[in-house]
Amino acid sequence: MEQKTDLYKTILKPSKEIIFKEKKSKFYGYVFPIKDEGDVKPILETLKKQHYTANHVCYAWQLGVEKIRYRANDDGEPNNSAGMPIYGQIQSFGVTNVLVAVARIFGGTKLGVGGLIGAYRTAAQLALDEANIISKTLRKTLELSFDYKEMDKVMRIIKQQQLETIFQKMEMDCTLIISVRKKESIRIKNMFDKIQGVTTKVITP
Repeated sequence: MEQKTDLYKTILKPSKEIIFKEKKSKFYGYVFPIKDEGDVKPILETLKKQHYTANHVCYAWQLGVEKIRYRANDDGEPNNSAGMPIYGQIQSFGVTNVLVAVARIFGGTKLGVGGLIGAYRTAAQLALDEANIISKTLRKTLELSFDYKEMDKVMRIIKQQQLETIFQKMEMDCTLIISVRKKESIRIKNMFDKIQGVTTKVITP
C-alpha cells in the first residue's frame, strides 16, 4: 500500500462497549488502540473473562501505515463469517493500529452464515462509530550535533519551524534530538546541513 500522505487515522483510547442484538444473540463490540501484535492477546483474554458466557470472541486488527499488517479471526464461527467482516469495517473507517473485537453470546437461534456476517459487521461498525478517531502524522527523529557557538543559529530554525525537541544536551559539544513530520524531514534536515559545524543524522526511519 503506497502512502501518499504522512497523515493516518487511529484512536487514542479504547471505545465504550456497544451491544447489537440479532435474534436474541448479543454481540458486544469494542475498539482498542494497539502498538504491536503483542498487545492483542492480553486484551482478548480480558474480554473472554469479562464475557465468560460468550461462545465466540471474534476479532480483527491492523498495524502500520506504510507497511500494513493485519489479521482476522473467526474464533470458531464459520470461515470468514466474523473476522473478515470486522476487518472490512477497519478498512471502511480507514483506521490503523487498532484491534476490533466482538464477543457473541448465543441466543438460541442460529443466524446462518449470512446473518453472522451482517451481525459481526454491524457490531464492528457501531463500535468504530463510538470510537474517538483522530488523525496523526508519521514522524522522523533527527539528531543534531554541534559546537556551543552554533547554538543561536540552530535554535533560530527550531523556533521558526516550531519543531519539537525530544532531548537536549547543552555543553561545549551540544546534542539536540528533534521530532519532525516525515514529509518535512528532508527540507528541515537540509536547513541544518547548511549551517557549518552542524552534523545532522536521521535516527528513526
